Amino acid sequence: MSVSLWVWAATIAGLAVIVAIDIWHARRPHHVGFREATTWSVIYIVASILFGIGVWAFAGAQPGTEFFAGWLIEKSLSVDNLFVFAVILSTFGVPDKHQQKVLLIGILGALVMRAIFIAVGAAAIHRFAFTFVVFGAFLIYTAVKLVRSHGEQPDVGNSRAVRMLRRFVPVTTEFPDNSALTVKENGKRLATPLLVVVVTILSVDLVFALDSIPAVFGVTESPYIVFTANAFALLGLRALYFLLIGLLDRLVHLHYGLAVVLAFIGVKLILHYAHTVWPSVPDIPTSVSLGVVVVVLAVTTFTSLRSTRKASRAVAEGVGSRTADHG
Repeated sequence: MSVSLWVWAATIAGLAVIVAIDIWHARRPHHVGFREATTWSVIYIVASILFGIGVWAFAGAQPGTEFFAGWLIEKSLSVDNLFVFAVILSTFGVPDKHQQKVLLIGILGALVMRAIFIAVGAAAIHRFAFTFVVFGAFLIYTAVKLVRSHGEQPDVGNSRAVRMLRRFVPVTTEFPDNSALTVKENGKRLATPLLVVVVTILSVDLVFALDSIPAVFGVTESPYIVFTANAFALLGLRALYFLLIGLLDRLVHLHYGLAVVLAFIGVKLILHYAHTVWPSVPDIPTSVSLGVVVVVLAVTTFTSLRSTRKASRAVAEGVGSRTADHG
């Protein structure tokens, strides 16, 4: 899909407006309630769908399908990333009113990182077709690692980035009331705990980008679609966090679904390269990829909610039985 310079400029300008609105909304530290989180989540989802329809209408069915497949993949990976964000915010004890600013900075940082990775990945694919095999093998490895490492708590408070920050910059012990990342005390500039949290999230974003960019290149080779799919998936992540924070613990099978999706995309990339060398090797259409992603995510969400519902019912019945026996 060839995209003119003015389309790129218009898209980036539109995204910049959305980012500016997000920054303006998060300027004042406050608790994000369910209603606010739901409203903004719906706005971002509707905006993403409308953009995808626009791509479909002006560029054709194939690019439109690629956008929706890429957006769904990135959105599902982003939901999994929320688990780690929740661990980070909990580990550092970030007050509720400061959480949205930290998440917003982390999301904007992730968007910049992914734009860089997209440019590098697109150049590599254009120059070296074997890059598809490298990306595919990496995604299959990531899928296996995702299943094996499930349940392990990441040591977010002792990452290399945090250790380097604490080594070179003194850090205060109290969270500031105004969400400042640095403060000045006795003529010295000091970092606040919020800066430590932001650095932690940005370092985690770097790892997430290594997984997500090869995954979306598995459904499209267009840098424009890769970038916009990532942008629309990320920009709604802050509101989605506050909407799903109470639901995250119930998505107990999500990692299995994501592992299946990543492994499938990895195989698709390898087959795509093989197809360019040996035309008899089947090349999986993007429409099939979109169908697989939708079905896998729907099934894992259903089984997760069903499993946690059964577990909650069993716990409730056990408590009721013990209460009756005690009485």
